[in-house]
Amino acid sequence: MKDEDIITLYFHRDEDAIRETQTKYGTRLRRISFGIVRDAGTAEECENDVYLTAWNAIPPHEPKDYLFAFLARITRHISLDACRKRGRLKRSMYIVELGEELAECLPAAEDVESHMDEASLIDALNRFLASVDETKRKIFVRRYWYLDPVKEIAARYGFSESKVKTTLHRT
Repeated sequence: MKDEDIITLYFHRDEDAIRETQTKYGTRLRRISFGIVRDAGTAEECENDVYLTAWNAIPPHEPKDYLFAFLARITRHISLDACRKRGRLKRSMYIVELGEELAECLPAAEDVESHMDEASLIDALNRFLASVDETKRKIFVRRYWYLDPVKEIAARYGFSESKVKTTLHRT
């Protein structure tokens, strides 16, 4: 089923929207969540929470052209929240390591200035990602959006781990 048709089901408050979303994107969303929480049961719970959040967010949002990105962002936030709630974020060296890598880039406070900083950061990241070649962009996104380990990124693209680390460092 096309994304536009799924969105139409959400707008008509048809429960088939959730089933169709799960059929089309469920595996990918669960994989994103599992990459963050590292627990199959928690990843499944997060996936179910994504469907509820999407149900409540569509309408007013109408992500016809970017449904998967919309759902992936929700998945990522819910999965990170699940880690925080269970105290895993502090204990997980993997996530702490990534957080330290990006700590200086992220705004801290929730005020007008931080929202302006966030908008500037989004614009800068989009311009940056548009300026690097496709391979570097894919490695960067796999590491910092999907939180894939260096080993998995290397296997995915047929590179050595040191090449992936060097590419990330230089990027």
